[in-house]
Amino acid sequence: MPFINIKIAGLALTGEHIGHLQRQVTNLMAQVLRKKPALTSVLVEQLAASGWSVGGEPLKGAAHLDARVTAETNTAAEKSRFICDADALLKAIVGPDLPITTYAVIDELPADAWSYAGLTQAHRAGAALAG
Repeated sequence: MPFINIKIAGLALTGEHIGHLQRQVTNLMAQVLRKKPALTSVLVEQLAASGWSVGGEPLKGAAHLDARVTAETNTAAEKSRFICDADALLKAIVGPDLPITTYAVIDELPADAWSYAGLTQAHRAGAALAG
């Protein structure tokens, strides 16, 4: 049940670019972090460049990818590969001139701290073991 939020500032992406980005990051979640594509949510937000700065200086274009997953479901190697591949994906779709301060982040949330369809991941894991 991962949730990925991608913020793009100062760069106008077409609907086609956004769809491609959503499909590719969903594939990346499945291939690298072993997440179910049918439960992977991806939100792409386009922001004005004026709202983003680094070191107090405005940027012409920027991107940030934040992926939320259940804690302890991936190895350090899987997370490292995902972060590297996510950076490459952003540069391939958004453009190679993204600043060095383009971040890909994996937020690991405790299984009892988030849910879908009203059931936490901890509840689902417990039900699977009891089942």
